[in-house]
Amino acid sequence: MTGADDRRPEIRVLVVEDDPVAADAHAHYVDRVPGFRTVGKAHSGSEARRILDRTAVDLLLLDLYLPDGHGLKLARTLRAAGHHADVIAVTSARDLTVVREGVSLGVVQYVLKPFTFATLRDRLVRYAEFRGAAGEADSQDEVDRALATLRSPGPAALPKGLSAPTLERVTQTLRSSPDGLTATVAAETAGLSRITARRYLEHLVTTGRAARSPQYGQVGRPELRYTWLSG
Repeated sequence: MTGADDRRPEIRVLVVEDDPVAADAHAHYVDRVPGFRTVGKAHSGSEARRILDRTAVDLLLLDLYLPDGHGLKLARTLRAAGHHADVIAVTSARDLTVVREGVSLGVVQYVLKPFTFATLRDRLVRYAEFRGAAGEADSQDEVDRALATLRSPGPAALPKGLSAPTLERVTQTLRSSPDGLTATVAAETAGLSRITARRYLEHLVTTGRAARSPQYGQVGRPELRYTWLSG
């Protein structure tokens, strides 16, 4: 059966990046994430404006240093012209003043260069979750949880029965094993039962931060090996 999430329209992304090689790479990253599609690439602010005037865009993947001006200046111009696309800013700058300024201009996330596919995928998935939230919030907690989907370094809420401290312990165990490990080894290393370790490893797979594959070599049923993916 097809779930409601599968029927959501694709999120249309315009990549704005002055380096053609980087623009191609970023577009390739976007198109690898289910539910997202690159609808154009622009190498300057003026080119981005021309594309936006003729193409429907939901999200800009916007480099902040463009040959014809700062990316936030472009965002401000777009808002004044009535364009309402959200912005994920791509920058090598760590200036928090720029970050604060971007909030009022529709910048929902920042990605610092250089970044991996996994880092961008994480931002896009959380943006899609935030965008897909519908209905009216019943409480301040619901509003906070919706915003946490965008802002928190990890998922806004864990499935029932999982705890953040244990997830962090399993995550660190997996990240420090570049060749991957089994649930048995993870359990021994993290001081957990095998069943518990496997639940957390499966959660990391479900959220796209780890991969699993069968490990052969012994007689009987192969054991699963888990490998860290995120940057």
